[in-house]
Amino acid sequence: MPYELYYWPGIQGRGEFVRLALEEAGANYIDRAREPNAEATLIAFLERTDIAHPSFAPPFLKDGQLIVGQTAAILLYLGDRHGLAPKNPERRLWVHQIQLTIADLVGEAHDTHHPLSGDLYYEEQKPEASHRAKWFREERIQKYLDWFETILARNPDGDAHLAGDTLSYADLSLFQVVEGLLYAFPKKTKALLAESPRVSALRLMVARRPRIRAYLESDRRVKFNEHGIFRHYPELDG
Repeated sequence: MPYELYYWPGIQGRGEFVRLALEEAGANYIDRAREPNAEATLIAFLERTDIAHPSFAPPFLKDGQLIVGQTAAILLYLGDRHGLAPKNPERRLWVHQIQLTIADLVGEAHDTHHPLSGDLYYEEQKPEASHRAKWFREERIQKYLDWFETILARNPDGDAHLAGDTLSYADLSLFQVVEGLLYAFPKKTKALLAESPRVSALRLMVARRPRIRAYLESDRRVKFNEHGIFRHYPELDG
């Protein structure tokens, strides 16, 4: 049976981290967000009363009777099943820790354009967004990239991957978050990547992988837009 991925239609969002893992694995999956009436299907699933462990919010993955929510948990599950996580318990936990840190970065990136509330339009919180984005640009992006650069440099198996000597879901996720930062904050991110050679090399390595390249070039990859997590507002790029 194919996996079923549930997420909001029309955006990459957090669901994209799961898609990249499914694509790299060559897994058979149905992307419910790309089907007709996707939002109604998602809401109907969230409102089901027969699920013992309901997800708080999408994305969530259905594998037969099993439903897994939260991006990091989904990737942990897929990583074990498709060779995208180390078998060594300590390294497996390390990759999960990296993914959770990436989730922190994703949350901070989102809050640059919605610092007060997700229920308000960006236009209703522009002064606050300007302050939040300035702090994020000047302090946080650098701090995160430095951490990833350090991880790559300290990997005893070489600096091509975040953990071990083979691709993990954390590598795919770092690729996605860098792509998002390049879209949202192109000027600042390009300057910082010039000082982060290992992160830059990992981004290119992932983009060149045959299955990932085919996915990126397909119409199944929704383009970044101003409705998702990573949004490009020129005034926030400094």
